[in-house]
Amino acid sequence: MPAPKLFLGIDVGTGSARAGLFTADGCMRGSATHAIKMWKPQPGFVEQSSDDIWAACGRAVRGALKQAKATPDQVAGIGFDATCSLVCLDAKDQPVSVSPTGRDAQNVIVWMDHRAIPQAERINRTKHAVLRYVGGVISPEMQTPKLLWLKENLPAAWKRTAQFLDLPDFLTYRATGDDTRSLCTTVCKWTYLGHKGTTGAGWETSYFKAIGLGDLAAEKFVRIGQTIRPMGEPIGSGLTAQAARELGLRPGIPVGVSIIDAHAGGLGLLGAPVGGKAPTTASLERRLALIGGTSTCHMAVSPKPRFIAGIWGPYFSAMIPGLWLTEGGQSATGALIDYVIFAHAAAAPLLAEAKKKGCTIYELLNARLDALASARGVKFPAALTRDLHVQPDFHGNRSPRADPTLKGTITGLTLSATADDLALQYLAAIQAVAHGTRHILDEMNRKGYRIDTLLACGGGTKNSVFLREHADITGCKIVLPQEPEAVLLGSAVLGAVASGQHDTVLGAMAAMNAANQVITPTRGAVARFHAAKHEVFHQLHADFLRYRSLMAKA
Repeated sequence: MPAPKLFLGIDVGTGSARAGLFTADGCMRGSATHAIKMWKPQPGFVEQSSDDIWAACGRAVRGALKQAKATPDQVAGIGFDATCSLVCLDAKDQPVSVSPTGRDAQNVIVWMDHRAIPQAERINRTKHAVLRYVGGVISPEMQTPKLLWLKENLPAAWKRTAQFLDLPDFLTYRATGDDTRSLCTTVCKWTYLGHKGTTGAGWETSYFKAIGLGDLAAEKFVRIGQTIRPMGEPIGSGLTAQAARELGLRPGIPVGVSIIDAHAGGLGLLGAPVGGKAPTTASLERRLALIGGTSTCHMAVSPKPRFIAGIWGPYFSAMIPGLWLTEGGQSATGALIDYVIFAHAAAAPLLAEAKKKGCTIYELLNARLDALASARGVKFPAALTRDLHVQPDFHGNRSPRADPTLKGTITGLTLSATADDLALQYLAAIQAVAHGTRHILDEMNRKGYRIDTLLACGGGTKNSVFLREHADITGCKIVLPQEPEAVLLGSAVLGAVASGQHDTVLGAMAAMNAANQVITPTRGAVARFHAAKHEVFHQLHADFLRYRSLMAKA
């Protein structure tokens, strides 16, 4: 009996490259992870190396093959996803520095880098019509502000760079030698208008001239992509001989057009049948993919475009071909929860205790919250934070306030700094993140969505308190996938489509997605508590703006 065909998903996140091998029905046979380097040369600057990232991909692929006890001959298709980071290469495909250090190895501006806030503000002041398709406000985490920063601050690097690539497209370029760009990356992060076609017609010349990047238009956009194709479509002749050697695979394997990492999570989630029913185009408008990690992304699709202030999109064919994508997001949510924990004086002894007990610090904190709820006689654990509130915009607000200059606050602190105090601050931080998600859902539903189901993946979904608070605060049921590594699965979906195993992305999703656990929201007193807490969430923001206004007079 021949060995089964496997589909390889390669996911490059903020801190690591991962590889996973999946069967045609979405069952993972093996996976591996390898860390990637990061530099922070100045506050707000975050950089990586494309060579280091590619090397990490090769190590992860070899590890996945070993764990799966599979051979390279079994790999029938490859899909790539990555963070929406900016890669600069010269005419010989060598790295070009994006760093104030001048080191060419540091040729990637990471998605979360905020160096381009002034450029984003200037772009937004143009009020160009293109901005309607990014929620009305462009983010410094997108690529045109970063390109403008490079042109203005590192002009020699700007001139040297022959190709500016989104990281997912760099990976397919390195794999195939073909400079095909993804509708996902170009539409979501580069202002390409996907509904105008895939032959370069979606680049809006007047926008680039208006913001100071007219030279890209004069070059006919050769440095940012002239061939833009739908995700999963096979690229060129597949894996090159050199890339095959570097990844430990065989040449010629079909490689699909890439996707952003969060959007890959959408492909690994939204196709799952819930309650025995597979999704239809209409029922997809009741679903949202919640992809959590360092940040949180909220992905929903609809047959018609929905323009929602402060929420990215509408993006045509940027996740599921033929449908418009609406994308909310919260910057640095996982990072916020970790910051609240590990910046606290009680964190070190708790971490030591967790290691001794063979569990995580999150499990210890969750158990401590249960004990506190019992000891204090509260009716439900969420009520422990009645007088403790967090405004979660420590890294600015991506959606729906779309203001990267916002800052976080914590109110209700005392002079105590015990492990119990840490547990309460941890709970308040999780609740704040969930209230941010509720705010995004409210704005989406106000514009025609009817979202009542969250299909969730990422680190937070391993945390029972995170899941409970998100269900109770949003009032939505949360569905966990059978395959928890939904982002890797989403990349493998693209590999399966590229190989011809499945004809369409939707068809591959239907065959490879499956649901598992369902968490339902608690009503009654819990819902009333969170309704009041949500008012506090909005009041904290209003108060912050008031403080800023008062200080502006000084």
